[in-house]
Amino acid sequence: MSHDGPVQPLTAAAAPPLRGEAEIPGDKSVSHRALILGALAVGETRIEGLLEGEDVLRTAEAMRAFGAEVERLAPGSWRVAGVGVGGFAEPADVIDCGNSGTGVRLVMGAMATTPVSACFTGDASLRGRPMGRITEPLALFGAEARGRSGGRLPLVLTGAEHPMPVRYALPVASAQVKSAVLLAGLNAPGATEVIEPEATRDHTERMLAAFGATLETETTRAGRLIRLHGEPELSPQRLAVPRDPSSAAFPLAAALIVEGSEVRLPGIGLNPTRAGLIDTLREMGADLALENPREEGGEPTADLVARFSTLRGIEVPPARAPSMIDEYPILAVLAAYAEGTTVMRGVAELRVKESDRIDAMARGLEACGARVEETEDSLAVHGLGPKGLPGGATVAARLDHRIAMSFLVAGLASRRPITVDDAAPIATSFPAFRPLMTRLGARFADGAAA
Repeated sequence: MSHDGPVQPLTAAAAPPLRGEAEIPGDKSVSHRALILGALAVGETRIEGLLEGEDVLRTAEAMRAFGAEVERLAPGSWRVAGVGVGGFAEPADVIDCGNSGTGVRLVMGAMATTPVSACFTGDASLRGRPMGRITEPLALFGAEARGRSGGRLPLVLTGAEHPMPVRYALPVASAQVKSAVLLAGLNAPGATEVIEPEATRDHTERMLAAFGATLETETTRAGRLIRLHGEPELSPQRLAVPRDPSSAAFPLAAALIVEGSEVRLPGIGLNPTRAGLIDTLREMGADLALENPREEGGEPTADLVARFSTLRGIEVPPARAPSMIDEYPILAVLAAYAEGTTVMRGVAELRVKESDRIDAMARGLEACGARVEETEDSLAVHGLGPKGLPGGATVAARLDHRIAMSFLVAGLASRRPITVDDAAPIATSFPAFRPLMTRLGARFADGAAA
């Protein structure tokens, strides 16, 4: 599904108590990395539970274009026959990453130290997002990038013919930039080092180690240092992808604000670098239970049970932002249903996601009857209590899947229906969102509210 295609308005109306079990799809971040590292290994990697959303399928196509064999065996079950580190072939056509910022940045990192050229593009949203934060550190390895003004797609990247290892301090905490640099370092001799000011999601480090790369981490005055030893031979793996905590946030949030609800979400990934939302919701008074803790695919996992709760506004610590950066849109909705004010600081990264998510949430919540305040790196939502939003508005999703899903969840508890102008982008990360939520009791209708 292309985001340059026809729009699909969708309306959410007040729902009865939500009940049942929500089978969340596989983790998007882990799925991207499993395909890329499988393509860089020597031999056959098997992946179970792969997210089959549009973003991940674009990464699968990119790995095929670079010469790996990528085959879907059954729903969620995939086979990747890799070409080895440094073994990427030059693609015969443009690499279209759709809406996926994670996909394009990680794939550029993976190819940046192989002497081939590739042209990258994406949908209207992705073409508007700056790539300089990736191409600048990749240039240190010897890669060359030529794109539109501001470093935007379409962009041609030519990998380094004689790559050199780098030491790179991230100017801002970003798992995408860190991961791109580490993936580039695989085909550089010696040790590549990345220093991050605050710990970000560590899926790349965990998976690199699982495939046989040698890494060390240490805490320095400048931040967390990750050292990767280059030119390994990665070994193929059998991977089970845990269920995506960012996707789980939507049915979880709906259960917290729709009176009388109780929803069970089995097998949710609870990587400590991704669990900031759980900590935040508990501070807000959410009734959440974690059951059956275990490990799946090297990632901590548990079953999550969420029940309707009376929430209270809090100040979210800025240091928590890297561990829940994708969950702030749905947190802003929950804040509207809390008593008191919720303040989210240190979230400037939200302005360069699929949309300017601070502005998108502020304008959408205002249209639905909430009072909000924003700065360049903060958002404050003045809660209306359990009775929540008046609703009755049409909200611009801005080609952003998380904005669309957040306001559809908001509409399940609002006094009047809420419409998102285009629900099509939801397919990028959570194609089963509508049927899954409907099975729990959610009420959606195509088009705008009458």
